[in-house]
Amino acid sequence: MKYLHTMVRVSDLDASIRFYELLGLEEQRRVDVDAGRFTLVFLAAPGDEEAQVELTYNWDPEEYSGGRNFGHLAYAVDDIYEKCRELQDGGVTINRPPRDGRMAFVRSPDGISVELLQKGDALAPAEPWASMENTGSW
Repeated sequence: MKYLHTMVRVSDLDASIRFYELLGLEEQRRVDVDAGRFTLVFLAAPGDEEAQVELTYNWDPEEYSGGRNFGHLAYAVDDIYEKCRELQDGGVTINRPPRDGRMAFVRSPDGISVELLQKGDALAPAEPWASMENTGSW
């Protein structure tokens, strides 16, 4: 058995791709299915191309709510403070800041929780993260 991908339905394909690219993922392939009226976009972290996220975009408008019931995606990052700064600079809200130098949560444009974990040992607490409050839910 082999892990293939996690599928996430998205309502704005361009906004979702921008979010996941800010996160550090790269598009691996794209499939437009005219008969089914949907597009599939597969993304993965560089060097870990076999563990993919599949964005499913249905061409006919649908409303997706929640996202929290999905659970979350999780990615290890080289420098959690730098990644959170990049995301914040890109307009992403840091819902659970990395106060402990180890863990943070953000949400995709469709409300999917994404956990960021520091590779290796936690970084020493640092501002502005150490005193930043949670925003929304994660």
